[in-house]
Amino acid sequence: MDYQQLVSLRQLHPAWRLLRADNAPLIISFLQQAFVGPNQRSLEQANLASKLDDLIYNLQQSLGQTLFPRAANAYLDDWADNSNGWLRKFYPPGSDEAHYELTAATEKTIEWLSNLGKRQFVGTESRLMSIFDLLRQVVEGSETDPDTRIAELEKRKAALDTEIARIKAGQIDLMDATRVRERFLAINDSADSLLADFREIEQNFRDLDRQVRERIATWEGGKGALLEEFFGERDAIADSDQGRSFRAFWEFLMSPSRQDELSGLLQKIFNMPPVQSLEPDRRLLRIHYEWLKAGEAAQRTVARLSEQLRRYLDDQAWLENKRIMNLLRDIEAKALSLRQQPPEKEIISLNDVRVEMNLPLDRPLYCPPLKPRIDTQLLLEGTSDNDADALFGQIHVDKSRLQENLRLALRQQPQISLGDLLHHYPLQQGLAELVTWLELATTHSRCVLDEHHTQLISWHDEQGVQRRASVPLIIFSH
Repeated sequence: MDYQQLVSLRQLHPAWRLLRADNAPLIISFLQQAFVGPNQRSLEQANLASKLDDLIYNLQQSLGQTLFPRAANAYLDDWADNSNGWLRKFYPPGSDEAHYELTAATEKTIEWLSNLGKRQFVGTESRLMSIFDLLRQVVEGSETDPDTRIAELEKRKAALDTEIARIKAGQIDLMDATRVRERFLAINDSADSLLADFREIEQNFRDLDRQVRERIATWEGGKGALLEEFFGERDAIADSDQGRSFRAFWEFLMSPSRQDELSGLLQKIFNMPPVQSLEPDRRLLRIHYEWLKAGEAAQRTVARLSEQLRRYLDDQAWLENKRIMNLLRDIEAKALSLRQQPPEKEIISLNDVRVEMNLPLDRPLYCPPLKPRIDTQLLLEGTSDNDADALFGQIHVDKSRLQENLRLALRQQPQISLGDLLHHYPLQQGLAELVTWLELATTHSRCVLDEHHTQLISWHDEQGVQRRASVPLIIFSH
């Protein structure tokens, strides 16, 4: 980094402005307690203002002086202003109350300040092992010679056979408590850093969304050129290193087997005495669910890009208005050029110059409808040869039975896909019951739908014929 670049960062970057702010200790401590500490992605304005009021009151009581005279909402609006950029203020769909969330720059600042303090335990062995593992993965994954790769696999196989023989002989090497604690702290830091990375990824997609909106508002070229440019940038982001890494991470995390494996590994680590001596935060046991929430936020930002493009394609009124204005300007320019030297022949002819007028007073007055007079007559019972069994043969799916089956399944495991759930509780009422499951999935508070992956659901109808339906991947969780 050169001098000019650092000067630009000092003037423009929100993280540097936050460190230079007069109330930086108040801002950073409050945002850490409100968002980073409890791992909250967003908070309502009333809730956040109440927390800030409590913090300011406690500080003024302990310090004995009024250091922060402004109202809490005024501070929040100031921190979310574009000149600062420490919070993002937005209105979620379907809500008229403002929400706040941390920006990526603010989270980087908090993370950097938290690492300034002296650490009682600095693990070096686990980092060295991670470097060796990454180097080995890069070298082995880039090797094109089959003989070399086979030789490396044979070497690893021999080492595994030796290890198996030692274990069978009773020689089991256990990791000591220091190594267990060191690796657990490294896992904890990596998990928190991954959540912080999601905010930066979401911010990158949000910046792309803002650029697309600005271009649509100021675009003067053709629709095809705008679409070509938009899809080009969208493909460039998706094919970039960050986009590919995020897509691979999301596919890995959406696998139910991987989630079960991760839950089991976390539970085993938390049961180890060396880890329990550290008194770890129990929320780490559900860190993969927090990753899912963060990933869904990034996916929703990408969905807003598609929604914005769809609105542009549907709404072409501004294009039509622009075309009309261009025609009017051409007519005016033609008239001005003919004003000095009008031609002798006819310039233009209009077929119909009459104005169609529809005056309100030309409408007829309201006439109340005639009320028919119905004579009272006795109704005689009639006869019908039609079969009325269809009126009583309706299919009713009991939602309470399906919800009870879901609760029983989630008692055995933290999450389950719809395909696995129907394997244990097959469909009894065919397609109607499957549609009811889809309705329950859209209303379930902890259900994830992945439209990029599908599952094949099968059942037998009343005639014994096997039916199949392809549905999106649906995962229920606690």
